Amino acid sequence: MADTLEIAALDGAGTFNAYTAGAPGSRAGIIVIQEIFGINPGIRSMVDGWAAAGYRAAAPDLFWRQRPGIELDPDVPDEMQQAFGLYQGFDVDKGIADIEASIRALRHAGCEKVGVVGYCMGGFLAYLCATRTDSDASVGYYGVGIDGKLGEAHAIARPLLLHIASQDHFVPPEAQAKVHAELDQHPRVTLYDYPADHAFARAVGSSRVEALAQQADARTAAFFEENL
Repeated sequence: MADTLEIAALDGAGTFNAYTAGAPGSRAGIIVIQEIFGINPGIRSMVDGWAAAGYRAAAPDLFWRQRPGIELDPDVPDEMQQAFGLYQGFDVDKGIADIEASIRALRHAGCEKVGVVGYCMGGFLAYLCATRTDSDASVGYYGVGIDGKLGEAHAIARPLLLHIASQDHFVPPEAQAKVHAELDQHPRVTLYDYPADHAFARAVGSSRVEALAQQADARTAAFFEENL
């Protein structure tokens, strides 16, 4: 059963909503970190999927400081441009703090362990969750900008799984090479490469590559089952 969870920002700036589903008494929780399109139907379907798998899942509205409740479609050009504008105005540090608040909210609700999974912008934030928060397990899909934050890799204390789109037009080969060079031998990090462009595992839309999405999602499910 889906509902809305109101979460207080750690910096006292107000409260924000998270689309939430799953039994409140679940012992493990998962934070689904949005793309640049807000908490749209695709993100909500992912929350619902984790709930059906037995987790308490929540997707916090990370754009609440700019346009709370925004939902955009990546296949609509005008809405794609709106999404880029929101991303340009997004404060990463405050976003990580809002995810930390969401992790705490699920723990307060009874989840003994809480992991995170993010896509695109959310994939980048999932990496930062592994370096900056106490997430029990973190998964990032085709995160953009990870190569610029590899100096934080020493802080990864809990398992991290990254799905990399080898043909990602937002993450050039040299950036991917830097990620592999830094993280391939890290004892808590697992990397998988897929012969696809950005957003191949998006729940809905034209970019989805079904076979690869299913492969990546199965690996994510096994990762969370082992670590949560």
